[in-house]
Amino acid sequence: MPSLGPTELIIIGLIVILLFGAKKLPDTARALGQSLRLFKKETKKMNDEDEESTVVKAQAETVPPPPAQIPPVVPAAANPATPSVEDRLRTLEEENAKLRASQADKQN
Repeated sequence: MPSLGPTELIIIGLIVILLFGAKKLPDTARALGQSLRLFKKETKKMNDEDEESTVVKAQAETVPPPPAQIPPVVPAAANPATPSVEDRLRTLEEENAKLRASQADKQN
């Protein structure tokens, strides 16, 4: 396929001017320039966001793991060393009865 020389480019340019008109060409060129600037700006913003996300990911990977969690509480029925609620309630009632008896003895 032969390449386009200067003569062919001039002929193509004249045909474009005839088709679109000389008044519309500057507006079209201006709109094309603005579109290219906007495209360039958006691609740069996308590249910056990609770089930020890789930096954030790298920082997240270097953060030490959180401290060990507190072990779960074992229910009283599963742990025989811890008295049940009923046992504790019974013990408190007995102590309460002893205190009342000692106060009654002091008052008499």
